[in-house]
Amino acid sequence: MAEIAQPPAIPGQTFVSPNGPPNPMEVDGAVPPAPAPVQPAIVPETVDVSETLYIQNLNEKVNLEQMKSTLRALFKGYGKILDVVAHGNLRMRGQAFVSFESKEAAAKALKEVKNFPLYAKPMQISFAKTRSDAVVKELDPEQFEQHHSTRVAGKRRKRWDNPHQRKRKAKRAVAADATNSAAAATAPRRQVVQMPDEYLPPNKILFLQNLPTDVRQEQLLALFGQYPGLAEVRMIPTKKDIAFVEFVDEATSTVAKEALHNYKLDGENKIKITFARK
Repeated sequence: MAEIAQPPAIPGQTFVSPNGPPNPMEVDGAVPPAPAPVQPAIVPETVDVSETLYIQNLNEKVNLEQMKSTLRALFKGYGKILDVVAHGNLRMRGQAFVSFESKEAAAKALKEVKNFPLYAKPMQISFAKTRSDAVVKELDPEQFEQHHSTRVAGKRRKRWDNPHQRKRKAKRAVAADATNSAAAATAPRRQVVQMPDEYLPPNKILFLQNLPTDVRQEQLLALFGQYPGLAEVRMIPTKKDIAFVEFVDEATSTVAKEALHNYKLDGENKIKITFARK
């Protein structure tokens, strides 16, 4: 277990130990207890078990890539994950698909994680009705081309079977072609570059990296508790070298970040502290 050396203190600020772990808040990547090794889960015979889970009621305010990363971290303890799919379009917002290598892993994950409050919203989880491309490619590679072609053709047929949908799409296509042609002629393409962690705007939630793998929540509570405004420390059971620390506001989180960034928690390795992405 890592030994905590005396951290830098704020002048005039006395040490205040937290009164036990705070109530958990279902935000920013909170995950359930670390799952046990995958065992065959008991599923009613009427349920058509699939390797892929269909997840609904996800928090649409969370960045799409952050949500996919959180889902992967949340479910990877149940078995090998082949793919995590989520889209930002209107029809698919708040939904995602998580594909496992086996039906047993998917069944166990569904049983233990169903209704878990992720980012303050309880997840609604069921088995996907069809096999995903990733599952077929991994388990039945010789069937992949046929599976993919059939799925794409089915989506197109379903889309164009609706006359109102056809009419709306035709109008949008004409408008989009005109807009894209004008934009391409007048404006150069710009590459979207993700902002480095070090330059993220202030956030009341801090993201900790490079933690000792044996660090305990009580240690982080004691370390950050000497700075005013500590609200919560959230550990990630499936990834022990990172954690989230939440303060009551951005001002108090900034004080703690500036004081403890690069602090040697175990006397050797420096912990990296940045503001969490919003």
